[in-house]
Amino acid sequence: MAKTPNPFKPTAGKVPPVLIGRQDVLDGFESGLADGAGAPGRLMLITGQRGFGKTVMLSEIRSIAEREGWFVVADNASVGMCDRLVRAIRPRGMRMREVSIAPSVGVAGLATATFGGMTLETPPVDARTLRDAVTERLEKMPRGKGVLIAIDETQGVSMGDVVALAETFQHVQADQDQTGLPDAQKKGIAFVFAGLPSLVDDILNNKVSTFLQRAERHTLAEVPLVETRDAYVDVVESSGKTIDDELALRAAKAAGGHPYMIQLIGYHMWRSADRRGSEAIENVDVDAGVRDALHAFYEAVCAPTYYGLRPPQRLFLEAMARDGEGVTHVADIGARVERTDSWVHKYRASLIRERVIEAAGYGLVRCCIPHLCEYIRDEVFWHERE
Repeated sequence: MAKTPNPFKPTAGKVPPVLIGRQDVLDGFESGLADGAGAPGRLMLITGQRGFGKTVMLSEIRSIAEREGWFVVADNASVGMCDRLVRAIRPRGMRMREVSIAPSVGVAGLATATFGGMTLETPPVDARTLRDAVTERLEKMPRGKGVLIAIDETQGVSMGDVVALAETFQHVQADQDQTGLPDAQKKGIAFVFAGLPSLVDDILNNKVSTFLQRAERHTLAEVPLVETRDAYVDVVESSGKTIDDELALRAAKAAGGHPYMIQLIGYHMWRSADRRGSEAIENVDVDAGVRDALHAFYEAVCAPTYYGLRPPQRLFLEAMARDGEGVTHVADIGARVERTDSWVHKYRASLIRERVIEAAGYGLVRCCIPHLCEYIRDEVFWHERE
């Protein structure tokens, strides 16, 4: 008898069977498309820590736009992004000799900048900006539709790219306003950005990024315990196996509200039951699922988070890890690492800002990322003892 495919999808960027706790973001974007030009949901910024589902959300948002008949283009923020966007957006048959993203019109709240440059064919005949490419694409689209540009890893965006994107957004809206059509019939443009919270904050604090500051912001947080338990029950049972509420709750507690860990545990406990040839997920499968998921989570989330921090921040976390996964008294940290109170307060603030730890009451902190302190004890301390 053929096995039922595993319904859990922990691969990065793969849309899971249930977008637990994320429907409000999708509803906001869908309403933005339906409400017409100028709707808030057409300029959106999604932030969250690694594994919190930012890329998954972008994938689902792209699917919504495509179903609604919008032209969709996606890219990661990196060198040459606007050049790539222009090539992807331009309608077929448009001849381009040279692309030069060089905004010449100042945008309110933004500095004028010149950046980028790519020669596709020489000698150059003309130059088209990102705005020109979007405008030509819109000319070929029906009323009420538009172009969605989805940008992942926004923390890597350059200020020059922000200028070009902002100018495009402003001018497309201004051009459509001049048509005199009702908002629902105007052709539109939408931007959805996703990135890590602290690094995106750095961009938002830059004086030329008023455009991004106007975006409707959604910070992806932990999924509530009860929602996780119910999702496990629903997904397992609708996919051909069974799991009782108590076991689903135990798996949910181990996931710690982290969307990627939720998928990992689901995937591995389902696979354990399959290996036993069982149609029911039992205690042994939850045990195996949590163990195997934890190993994968260490590699995919905990290690990049820990080693992506500055040495003083890592030292602060190492002091916290001595208390396990619970809370730590801030007053104990300085003594453990032999640092001053000002040092402790400085790196406490920086780790809170980067959503790695959070305040847990007066004088207390705890990790926001499940199993991070456990990883430090199991992997970092263990290697130091070797």
